[in-house]
Amino acid sequence: MYKLGIDVGGTNTDAVLINDKLEVIAEIKRPTSGDIYDGIMSAVRTILKKSGVNPSDIGQAMLGTTQCTNAIVERKHLADVAMLRIGAPATLGVPPMTDWEEDIRKTVIAYQIIGGGFEYDGKQLAPLDEDAARAFFRQVKGKAESIAISCVFSTIRNDHELRVAEICREELGENVHISVSSEIGSMGLVERENATILNAALFHVAESFTEGFAKSLQELGITGADVYLSQNDGTLMTMEQARRYPILTIACGPTNSIRGASYLSKMENALVIDVGGTTTDLGVIQNGFPRESSIAVTIGGVRTNFRMPDVVTIGLGGGSIVRQQSDGSVTVGPDSVGYQITEKALIFGGDTVTATDIAVRLNMFDLGDKEKVSHLGTEFAEKAMAKIKSMAEDAIDAMKVSNADVDVILVGGGSVILPETLEGAASVLKPEFFGTANAIGSAISKVSGTFEKLIDYDKVPREAALEEAKTEAVEMAVEAGALRETVEIIDVEDVPLAYYAGNTNRVKIKAAGDLR
Repeated sequence: MYKLGIDVGGTNTDAVLINDKLEVIAEIKRPTSGDIYDGIMSAVRTILKKSGVNPSDIGQAMLGTTQCTNAIVERKHLADVAMLRIGAPATLGVPPMTDWEEDIRKTVIAYQIIGGGFEYDGKQLAPLDEDAARAFFRQVKGKAESIAISCVFSTIRNDHELRVAEICREELGENVHISVSSEIGSMGLVERENATILNAALFHVAESFTEGFAKSLQELGITGADVYLSQNDGTLMTMEQARRYPILTIACGPTNSIRGASYLSKMENALVIDVGGTTTDLGVIQNGFPRESSIAVTIGGVRTNFRMPDVVTIGLGGGSIVRQQSDGSVTVGPDSVGYQITEKALIFGGDTVTATDIAVRLNMFDLGDKEKVSHLGTEFAEKAMAKIKSMAEDAIDAMKVSNADVDVILVGGGSVILPETLEGAASVLKPEFFGTANAIGSAISKVSGTFEKLIDYDKVPREAALEEAKTEAVEMAVEAGALRETVEIIDVEDVPLAYYAGNTNRVKIKAAGDLR
């Protein structure tokens, strides 16, 4: 049985085939087309031809895509959302979407705050106003395409959210798309609510890319494969989960690269630099998985608090445009020729000086027609490379948590523009198949389950609470599709919360295992 991994980036669509021993059989890189599915079809056709593998022998297919991120950033293809918050009278002072930009705020066609919600210790703030909830859903019937429901401290108790979801189905039908905040975000009402609204708005996008990917595979004869989508913690989710929680695919590209870098290098703790055609993403491997961001993350101008990888992105890539300024200085990017590099870069007969041209001029690697960059002055090229090196080193410093040097893994097709020695790096490794690490990361990913809860250790002893949390995380991973015997605990967080009553701690446990 073979695994097919595909990662669709802004510049390239990468695909790999991996056998049952997790060995890379074939890899290809194709320019991302205007139509994402034409690009996927082309990539899969090419890799099947290159490998000679029979489509019927592919048992699993994994896709990582930027479509959800693009939809939010570009404000395109978003569904009309009706949003209901459970939290009156306590939360009336802060209306939903207070700091949203108008162009994305209009995605929410109606919202209301009704009575209900809980305190941090699970005590009820106010009785749930079921009549108000029912009246709201009747008001938006036939207008809203998707529903978002949030509640004060629903990560402690989600009783009111679940009841309101039941009422929603009674009024709008069983097939209505509902996003419930306790299933998406973490502590913090406003940020969790924001993430829930965005998840609801991505309803159409999720349907499009899940159905489109499945259809593409069937047309190419890959009919017996289980299909999965990459999510942003470095693990996989089913097609059904992707339709319910599309927001969890945001930033899956960098996490795929981090997982792929870890697999290819056999390193479980390092800093990963993934250089694409337009941007460079830097992330950290901790125990083989991406380090998670501990702060709220802004997506398309919206502040959210659902799990996201700790990634720094800079405007540097293989297609970054290099310019000589009037004062003699040299700039690199942030604009790029992107997927048009094979047309516009000098080495391919174009008329634009790119970072890739500079690297070829300095004999760092061989690509295209080297004679076409021979006219570039040595001083100009060295200044440009110094700038490229400086940008990478500054980003490394931004990711480090101490002044100690760290091991660095270079991946991505554009990583050929970086030198083998970088300040702040104890070692710099560029593994085999580095150019398609993102697709490899998608193909070899595991399935995870994450348990998060506030627990008072005065009521439940710490050891007993942690063991119960670990058991819950394992069961969540198994439910998501992991083989029970392969599931292991990969991350444990146990953070005291001084501003809560008693000995309250935020417990977060993550478990992951191989696909069954």
